[in-house]
Amino acid sequence: MKVGIIGCGAIANIIASKIVPEESEIEIKYFFDKDIERAENLASFAGGVAVLNLDDMLNDVDLVLECASPDSVKLLAPKILEKGISMIIMSVGAMMDKAFYTKISKLAKENNAHIHLPSGAIVGLDGINAVADFGLKEITLVTRKSPKSLGKSIDSEEILFEGKASEAVKEFPLNINVAATISLACNRDIDVKIIVDPKVDRNVHEITAKGDFGEFKTITMNHPCAVNPKTSMLAAISAIKLLKTFNETISVGL
Repeated sequence: MKVGIIGCGAIANIIASKIVPEESEIEIKYFFDKDIERAENLASFAGGVAVLNLDDMLNDVDLVLECASPDSVKLLAPKILEKGISMIIMSVGAMMDKAFYTKISKLAKENNAHIHLPSGAIVGLDGINAVADFGLKEITLVTRKSPKSLGKSIDSEEILFEGKASEAVKEFPLNINVAATISLACNRDIDVKIIVDPKVDRNVHEITAKGDFGEFKTITMNHPCAVNPKTSMLAAISAIKLLKTFNETISVGL
């Protein structure tokens, strides 16, 4: 399977360094970024090709992996799906726009393409998916981030946001994709609280779900990427695992 990557930042670098074609039958061949130097650097490292024009990769890939931004998803996804090319979308916040969600869902169906949304920087998404239509009554997300990851300098804990996921992804488009992922998994606009906490040095996501099935809580404490503290290592790892499942005969827990 040939893959093209859009966005050549921290996540793309981790993915490209961990995917070995000889082991997974996945070849990450093309790299596209608005900063052509970043694309060239990653292509050189991965033994791929940097492209100036998106069309240069779309004629020769089976799947496109987006690692750029919600704006890039909205701009480029329709063109990709119209060609019948499936996508992995990392900037899940873009999918909280209902009109856009409806548009690309229709495009994918009409052109026999698929849209994959990785679990990203959280665990427990399988459970949320399972109970979404079976008595789920309440679900919340509390995220704690270090001041460094948000470009802040503070000495005490501060609530940055409290409200719905749809608003959180607008205010923090590059920091809170997990809120969108959970919302889409359970088909509701979940309650979100974002706290900047100088006592933490990791991105911490606490999910609580209650309903007829009982109750569960997950706490994920992610190490941030060394080159970009806004990004959790687990987000990149989840995309790597998703890519590898495409060639697996048996999948567990997905």
